[in-house]
Amino acid sequence: MPKVSLVLKPSLMVLAVSSAFTFQMHAMADEITLPRIDVIGVGEQAIAKQPGSVAIIDEEKLELLQPLSTQDALKSVPGIVVREEEGYGFIPNIGMRGLNPNRSQKLLVLEDGVPVAPGLFLANESYYSPRIERMQSIEVLKGAAGLRYGPTTIGGVINYKTKDPEQGVKLTTRVGTHGFRLLGVDAGGATPSGDAVAGISVITSKGDGFRNNGFDLTDIVAKGGLQIGDNQWLSAKFSYYDNEINTSYVGLRPNEYKNNPTKNPAPNDYFITDRKSFDINHEWEIASGVKLNTLLYWSQLNRDYWRRDIASRTANGTTFVACTGVSNCMTGRNREFEMAGLDSRLFINHNSFGIKNETEIGVRLHSDSLSNKTLRSRTDPDARSGTLTGDETQKAEGVALYAQNRFELNDKVAVTPGLRVESYDQKRKNELTGVKGKANNTEVMPGIGATWQVVPEAQLFAGAFKGFSPAMVATAISGDGVDQQLDAERSMNYEIGMRGAIQRLTYEATVFHMDFENQIVNQSLSAGINQANGGKTLNQGLELALGYDIGDGWSVDGNATYVAVAEFKNDALGPEGNRLPYAPKFTSNMNLNYKLGSFKTSLGAYHVSRQYVDAANTREQNAIGTLGEISSYTTFNLNAYYDVDKHWSIFGTVRNLFDKKYIASRNPDGIFTGVERNAEIGASYKF
Repeated sequence: MPKVSLVLKPSLMVLAVSSAFTFQMHAMADEITLPRIDVIGVGEQAIAKQPGSVAIIDEEKLELLQPLSTQDALKSVPGIVVREEEGYGFIPNIGMRGLNPNRSQKLLVLEDGVPVAPGLFLANESYYSPRIERMQSIEVLKGAAGLRYGPTTIGGVINYKTKDPEQGVKLTTRVGTHGFRLLGVDAGGATPSGDAVAGISVITSKGDGFRNNGFDLTDIVAKGGLQIGDNQWLSAKFSYYDNEINTSYVGLRPNEYKNNPTKNPAPNDYFITDRKSFDINHEWEIASGVKLNTLLYWSQLNRDYWRRDIASRTANGTTFVACTGVSNCMTGRNREFEMAGLDSRLFINHNSFGIKNETEIGVRLHSDSLSNKTLRSRTDPDARSGTLTGDETQKAEGVALYAQNRFELNDKVAVTPGLRVESYDQKRKNELTGVKGKANNTEVMPGIGATWQVVPEAQLFAGAFKGFSPAMVATAISGDGVDQQLDAERSMNYEIGMRGAIQRLTYEATVFHMDFENQIVNQSLSAGINQANGGKTLNQGLELALGYDIGDGWSVDGNATYVAVAEFKNDALGPEGNRLPYAPKFTSNMNLNYKLGSFKTSLGAYHVSRQYVDAANTREQNAIGTLGEISSYTTFNLNAYYDVDKHWSIFGTVRNLFDKKYIASRNPDGIFTGVERNAEIGASYKF
């Protein structure tokens, strides 16, 4: 899809504004709440019912922190570690409790209950992240309650909740260092009767990037809903995303990092994505205490990744194959995903067994498809076409059934057992040779959780559940079409914690233990099988989240995570006893906040301890920068926000305040620097 120049993009704003004014504006009906699937819900009681660790980043927090991305916002949640890549979080790498953050593969990421990863049963890799500017809040759920969702909930569930339409028109602009500029519009209204609402959000943004790796982004979301009769509600959302990023798998080499850390080492490489999605939510209050929620969703994502072919690597840099017509010099690894599904959930409140019960029963039908093509050019370093050298299709279909019941034994203790069954089929076909194969699997996942309100100021919670992650199609079925007869990767997760509030203090502390086994390893066997289950790892540690109102407008909040153990338990994946890659022992995020009237400001500190990047726990940096320990680092952010009046708001942020130079990653191929000091200022006006 052709790019729209930044000069023309404001026309989208004009169109959105004029459309909003054409739509009759009326006060938004308070009783209309657009139906959607929430992971946690709203209010203290919603949190108290969860038999596991939870976190909610609300709208006020997002407004104050002004995060670069959804990934950046998640630094405020205990247990989460992120790995920076291109700097703006367009390609998310999110890990949980010591699990490798690579492409967010070991957790489930949702937007309004809809999967974000383009192929759940193909390869749970994130090539796209929703923009933080259109989020109302973020929910994070760990523990046994995650059985309501799947697959790939070993680490937990993240749900981005988008903003509901608001009456009026709001214009937002931001400018910053590294050529950053953003223009956005939000517009909404209601029908005269007040039984229908609609809105649109448009964002266009452009920048030079932190490593001279510029981007050009457009994000559009249209959302609305209506009440059908007295007991039914319907909502729909359409989104369109387009982004062209001058980024690469190739990082800096040691001498490049030393002498020119903002250099773009692969200026011809581009990561190009466009995504369209549509979902419909229906809520039906069948009777008192009986409700049915049904979600229908669809998305299509195109990801073209054009990269120069590498000739050699040295400490001084990367040399690429010359485009002289002799050898392939530019390769496009182009993928088109399509995903569709139906998720229906029945909620029943009843008094069976002489106690209060909350029952949830659900079914989900899901399908994935992928067209994976490789194009190669010998003549053009900026090629967007070439000779087709690889062409395969992958398909998967899954059916999930689950049920859980919350038994409220008394006004203090509740127990929630649950069961989820996922059955899925996978297919792979080489379109050039006709070779094809298929695989199938069924996973049964039990879990149980409990809460105990010991005193009004303290609630204990505990849980145990089985999580799983499907094998990728390219792993489950060999290139020769042989079913590798793989089971899913599985984990047994346990946690116990306490949360509550004591006067001005709020807190949550959790101890977790994750036995992750059955991981897939390379192992040559008979009949064309070269993959097997057998890898084992162990993760255990402590999470802590605190908030304290000091008084006179001052407050502090923060989190800390200590992953005491994150190690290989046998030699199948790495030397037994070695620490897992990208599993820092300690991470923390602390904020000192001040609020005076409509003005609020925050000074935050984010710390990550040292970490290894390979199974061998290599400490010394190698010649080309792909191996070597990553040193600990601490960065500081300063944010401010001021509502001038009911129309105007102004805000600003300085990230990495003291311009800390640090290595964020050495994967996939070289040194990726952390985000250097950058500043933004902005304003919004609401008509």
